[in-house]
Order: sequence, then C-alpha cells, then structure tokens
Amino acid sequence: MMPTPINSLLKKIQHAIATLGFVGYLPHAPGTFGSAAGFLFVLIIKPEDFTLLIIIAFLFILGTAASQSTEKLLGKDSGHIVIDELCGYLISVLFVPKSFGFLLAAFLLFRVFDIFKPPPIRSIERGLPGGAGIMLDDVLAGMYANVSLQLLKFLFVH
Repeated sequence: MMPTPINSLLKKIQHAIATLGFVGYLPHAPGTFGSAAGFLFVLIIKPEDFTLLIIIAFLFILGTAASQSTEKLLGKDSGHIVIDELCGYLISVLFVPKSFGFLLAAFLLFRVFDIFKPPPIRSIERGLPGGAGIMLDDVLAGMYANVSLQLLKFLFVH
C-alpha cells in the first residue's frame, strides 16, 4: 500500500510530537531535556493543578498514539521519544507548591526514578508493548516522584 500525502504528513506530525520536535534529537541526554521542558513550562507558566490534570490527560493520550507510531520508525522505546518524560515530569509536580525548590526537587526525583526504574516500573516498560509501555513507565516514575514530594511537603512544609 502506497503512503498517501495525508498519511505521510500525519506520521511526520506524530514523530514531531513524540520527539518534542528537536528535543529528542539533542546529542546528549534527550530524556533529561524532555523533563527540563516540563520544568521550564511549570516554572514559567505556573499552571493550576486542575489545568495540569487536563494537560497530562491530553499528553498521555496524544503521547501514546504518537509514540506508538514513532516507535515503528525509530525502534523499541527509542531515546528520541521524549514526550513520555514531559508527561511524567508534569505528574511529579501535581499538588505540590510550584516554587523553584519543589520544581527542581521534582525534576531530580523524576529523573532518578525514570533512570533506575524501581519495581514495578521496569516490568511495565518491558511488559507493555508500543506507546502504552513507553508512556506508562514514565507515568509511574512521575507518581513515585510525586509521592516522595508529598512526603517531603508533609514533613517540612506547614
């Protein structure tokens, strides 16, 4: 079956979404830069948590579809696919103060959980195929970071 111009354009758009444009092609640590895009977004825009929930839901659905398509082109969980890092970072900052310190702690914690993948993150990444597996391991890393921040907030911020 010959690709149509519309299908070709759709695949290019999905590829740009999955890689956050040029971010996924940075020569060093594209995942860290994908997370940094989330850090800068929240630092500058300071969205309310309800708005973040909507953005996260939208990014998760869009990211799953875009990653599914892009993985066929780039290979299983390619390092160039970084929309999952953006989504995971945004999860890590839900319901925490949007101060520089908390946002930076969220960034560091999210990267640690995303890189080291404590259970069950690694098994989800390996067990779920395609876009769902790409997105869900970072969703879990974001949840781990968020729970850690909630604990820090409880212990040190009153």
